[in-house]
Amino acid sequence: MPKKIAMVSLGCAKNQVDAEQMLCLLHEAGYEITTEVEYSDVTIVNTCGFIESAKSEAIQEILELGLLKNEGKIGKILVSGCLSQRYKEQLLAELPEVDGILGCGSYGDIVSAVDDVLGGDRPYRMGDVNGDLEELGRVLTTPEYYAYLKIAEGCDNRCAFCVIPQLRGKYRSRKFEDLVEEAKLLAEGGVKELIVIAQDTSRYGVDLYGRPRLAELLHELCRIDGLHWVRVHYLYPDGIDDELIDAFATEEKLCSYLDIPIQHCNDEILKRMNRRGTKAYLDELLPKLRQRIPGLVLRTSLIAGLPGEGEEEFTELCEFLKKHRMERVGCFVFSPEEGTAAAKMEYPDREIAEKRAEIVGELQSRIMDDYNESLIGKTLEVLVEGYDRLAECQFGRTYADSPEIDGMVFFSGETRYKPGTFVNVEIQDVMDGNLIGELVEG
Repeated sequence: MPKKIAMVSLGCAKNQVDAEQMLCLLHEAGYEITTEVEYSDVTIVNTCGFIESAKSEAIQEILELGLLKNEGKIGKILVSGCLSQRYKEQLLAELPEVDGILGCGSYGDIVSAVDDVLGGDRPYRMGDVNGDLEELGRVLTTPEYYAYLKIAEGCDNRCAFCVIPQLRGKYRSRKFEDLVEEAKLLAEGGVKELIVIAQDTSRYGVDLYGRPRLAELLHELCRIDGLHWVRVHYLYPDGIDDELIDAFATEEKLCSYLDIPIQHCNDEILKRMNRRGTKAYLDELLPKLRQRIPGLVLRTSLIAGLPGEGEEEFTELCEFLKKHRMERVGCFVFSPEEGTAAAKMEYPDREIAEKRAEIVGELQSRIMDDYNESLIGKTLEVLVEGYDRLAECQFGRTYADSPEIDGMVFFSGETRYKPGTFVNVEIQDVMDGNLIGELVEG
């Protein structure tokens, strides 16, 4: 009987794709993939180690699995991903629950690592994080109607607060034709929403082709039969040129949803953080995007409490948010990560940073409420995701809502649709950041 392998993937969607590739290799090797952790022969924890909260989550997950292991409810525990890469020595020395580790350059070694732990060994695989990318199959862990397409690995931006280049290596784009082929296979398998991801999608192609080719890639993806929405995450502002804007303005399948992580708007803080661009550039870019891309929804991520942020700089950030009224904003508290330049700089107390993050959250909540209320009376296309038995209604997402990040649309109607179906919903109300509507039949 084949040994059972379970996967727990933590962190970002890029990590999830890595997990899916490892599952595919294990499936091809004859292992049985199970979604149930209990009574698995090996449980793989694919970790994030980006910031303190992610590290804590990963360690807590390992400890909880260790309790199950002691109770005889699971077999071996194999840890992969960023936490393994970052704390390779400490993991094996301080967590006896762990039976082996793989770094970010060794995902392709997953089968031999599982073989080893089942044979009683304690594998330690740390491949080159700057090595060539392997083209691997995937076992999708998302619902069948959407999937992520990772177009590159690593990062060359070297932001002062970020440890990702140390963990994931230099920026390496996948070949254009390989991406198109994978997207076609996903569409043939029933994927209707394709979400393009990388640490910096706007840089795609520069390392391989000497120039950015994201716009060209998006045009090609939009030609694939079966795909209905193509969504793009993590566009750095300085990489958004007219060619890319034109793609979003002209391609019907491209969601008018831009995820542009700016982190802050103050020029001195951006300079300290080794971020390219200025507040003046952002002040020019954001209205330009709204003017040229109909129905545009903007998402960004911010960091409260960065080195150099005093009350004046924080007030400047709040005024920037009020001015540009981005519909989706996530604000995180600065985490001084060892090994980064920012950790050596002076920064506000955590309590102050947490308070500032709360203020941004309250400000953004009002902006989001205003946006949602502006949709009342409009009919929107919604991707059905399921049925809420408690509320006795269906729910789904609009183009303005990325999965597991943004809000939902809850709607009533006599016909119940299969998840993955696109329907029209008239928006009638808002509640707790979500939209409430009625199915438009026919």
